[in-house]
Amino acid sequence: MNEIKTDVLILGSGGAGLFAALHVYDNNPSLNVVLATKGLIGKCGCSRMVQGGLNVVLNPADSVDKHFMDTIKGGGFVNNQDLAWTLVNDAPKTVHELEVKVGCFFDRAEDGKIHQKAFAGQSFDRTVHVADLSGIQIIARLTDQIFRREEKIKVLEETRALDLLTTEEGDRVVGAVMANIRTGEIFVVNAKVVVVATGGAASMYKISAPSFDKTGDGMAMCFRAGAEFVDMEMLQFHPTGLLAGQSRLSGSVLEEGLRGAGGYMINGLGERYMERYDPERMERSTRDRVARAGYMEIMAGRGTENEGVMIDMTHLGAEFVEKKFPGMCERVKDIGKDLAREPVEVSPTAHFQMGGVKIDIHCQSSLKGLLVAGEDSGGVHGANRLGGNGICESTVFGRRAGDTAAALAEQEVLRPYRQEQVEEIKRRWLKFYKRTDGVDIYPIRDEIKLLMWEKVGVVRDGKKLQEAVARLDELLEMAGQAYVANRTLSRYNMEWNDIINVTNWITVGRLVANGALLRTESRGSHYRTDYVDTDNQNWLVNIFLKNKGNLEIESFTKPIVASRFSAEEIRKANIKY
Repeated sequence: MNEIKTDVLILGSGGAGLFAALHVYDNNPSLNVVLATKGLIGKCGCSRMVQGGLNVVLNPADSVDKHFMDTIKGGGFVNNQDLAWTLVNDAPKTVHELEVKVGCFFDRAEDGKIHQKAFAGQSFDRTVHVADLSGIQIIARLTDQIFRREEKIKVLEETRALDLLTTEEGDRVVGAVMANIRTGEIFVVNAKVVVVATGGAASMYKISAPSFDKTGDGMAMCFRAGAEFVDMEMLQFHPTGLLAGQSRLSGSVLEEGLRGAGGYMINGLGERYMERYDPERMERSTRDRVARAGYMEIMAGRGTENEGVMIDMTHLGAEFVEKKFPGMCERVKDIGKDLAREPVEVSPTAHFQMGGVKIDIHCQSSLKGLLVAGEDSGGVHGANRLGGNGICESTVFGRRAGDTAAALAEQEVLRPYRQEQVEEIKRRWLKFYKRTDGVDIYPIRDEIKLLMWEKVGVVRDGKKLQEAVARLDELLEMAGQAYVANRTLSRYNMEWNDIINVTNWITVGRLVANGALLRTESRGSHYRTDYVDTDNQNWLVNIFLKNKGNLEIESFTKPIVASRFSAEEIRKANIKY
């Protein structure tokens, strides 16, 4: 079996992974980096799909304190405040680097300064953007920079990690077992430091926004390796996912800026229903509230014939909408609708995981040698993420992960991996090739998407969550009995890859469902009909989960990290979010 030895292994090629690779190189060009991506670099993942932009304080009338308060208020005050402060404090230097060093060029206002548009849940217009296709610009320019450093950054395309390798003690990560999707080859990457930045698993829901190659692989591998997780019950549903029947565009996001610009949310009766749910902020309320409002309108029988609601931009004028949102207009045109001239059907869509691997401000996880950045990490956003804080997190913490990885790689020696663990991982994933009969993975794939939507979705309750926890355990066992029908095919065997994807979905889904069952209150994206109130007396805490062995989930709680705004201040202020 082939082996690659390197200083730093980076898994994922979104904003976090690419920025991490650049910062390793910029800190020490002599270090060797392997960057593995499940798809094609610059073409895959979700950072490229970012539409709206990146939140940053640039206007002197704005402040990082305001951005911080918007972030923790929007997050239901359970954010790790050290991480949230790092996000807002590092955002200006990150945007500066994106423009001056990476080569991005954000839209300008008439005075020549960077234009900042309105996004929901914010007290100031602070979202920098490139029209409504910001992610394409950011990822294209970051990818260009990677190619310019190809002598030290080795890119492995269409290559996925199967599992992480750890030392005998189990407290340090020393690499990963990899699979080349193109050839079927299994090999090892031995590294001083591993950075996980593969993104979340929101694609495990019936209606979802992420790209289909994003299946929670990093989170699942980190769980199996023993890393601690935080806030896994918190999964965001974006309020305006396009309803397009069986089209692959179904669930894709119509961006936040539409509501920020003054778009109306209307139900099947033509009513602006947000007045019932947040009469002060209306459509510019936070994503969790607008998504829940839309879902409740549908459940109350006030939805459209296709079980959706509508976003209406017509009152703003067709010329304005087409100029400001060309990408959104083109997307809607692809399904035969006209965003600028008629209301368009939308639905809440599973979008983003606020929860993930527990990290500190340097992206260090609970395991030595394992850094985590972007959506794979938890704690930055608390119970709800503000629009524009997602790609902000990926780039801010991707930079930090690269800085930390470079510093650690300079200090550490390359530790050996355990060959017996390699063989165990190979057996775990190659057994599906050896069976001539077994469980078909595709009915399991369909079931988990429906189960997560109905029982661990926008609106939850204890009974459904208990049912989900029990069934997910059964589905994990069933997935382990799957088989590959075409056992002679090793190159691009997508059935084998789907078995891995679905197994990782279930692994992450178990964490979401278990966390949701434990939190007996409603907060942010986590809404329970049996506990509808937010309980600041008992639940200003974070829920932590980890693998206690044999994939059994251990849970515990800790008070929120309240380094700048104490839990007592939150209780006394009785701030509504």
